Amino acid sequence: MYSSKYIQYHGLLLSTAAHSQESLEYAQNFPVQDTDVFAVTYPKSGTVWMQEILPLVLNGGDLTPIHTIRNHDRVPWLEFKRLAEIVDKLTSPRALVTHLPYNLMPLSFHASKAKVIYVMRNPKDILVSSYYFHQMAAFLDNPGTFDEFVDKFLEGRVPFGKWTEHVKSWKHAELADRILFITYEEMVQDLPTSIRRISDFLCCNLSEDVIQKIAEHCSFQSMKANTMSNFSLVPKEYMDSDKSPFLRKGIAGDWKNHLGLEQLVRFVSVINEELKGENFSLPWSLD
Repeated sequence: MYSSKYIQYHGLLLSTAAHSQESLEYAQNFPVQDTDVFAVTYPKSGTVWMQEILPLVLNGGDLTPIHTIRNHDRVPWLEFKRLAEIVDKLTSPRALVTHLPYNLMPLSFHASKAKVIYVMRNPKDILVSSYYFHQMAAFLDNPGTFDEFVDKFLEGRVPFGKWTEHVKSWKHAELADRILFITYEEMVQDLPTSIRRISDFLCCNLSEDVIQKIAEHCSFQSMKANTMSNFSLVPKEYMDSDKSPFLRKGIAGDWKNHLGLEQLVRFVSVINEELKGENFSLPWSLD
């Protein structure tokens, strides 16, 4: 039995604060344009980062949107209630984000030429980030102890279900050159190179000066200081930054400070079992 904070959608738990049957139906019938760009992530994999990067790449480095428009309005979620309210304000090429698996994308998406940037992150770091997010987000269930949350995460009793299912759905997507896979870790290690990859994929042909400018303004420190990006304007009754800041660390490998040996063995065993026989390899070792 799930709490009243969630609705179920094709077997996935979604927060009622951000989703409704109407918003999900709106997403299913959303008229995708050929010029649309979707940043697709499993939750806590770099979504907010892409909401910062994409507008700057698409508009040639103009900083206006990241300083004047809240991130969830400049690059809205496809499945959130808010999209219907602001969709008419979006200008082409439109940038959107989504946590939806491939099979739940709008029908018009499959018939379009819209592009996808799929951001992958080490699931052990997703686990840790999600644990802290559940602590500070009043619209999500209390995560319980960290050990209890490990089980919840592995069993898919968290928003948008199992990480393995999400990754598999997009790795098997038949999108040819319409999809770019990039990792959170490579963005942490070398953001300018990652932005160049995104720019080239979207045929934006940005100069090195613009690439460096975008990287500077999309650093973790810059986003954490930007009220249009750090969610500090969200009322405390929804997100309590005293319990944990929304933008917490922005690093790779924080799982090493949280997962004990027994938890690590359990985690790796389940993930490896669920990915057994897949014809793709992960960009990081889970051990």
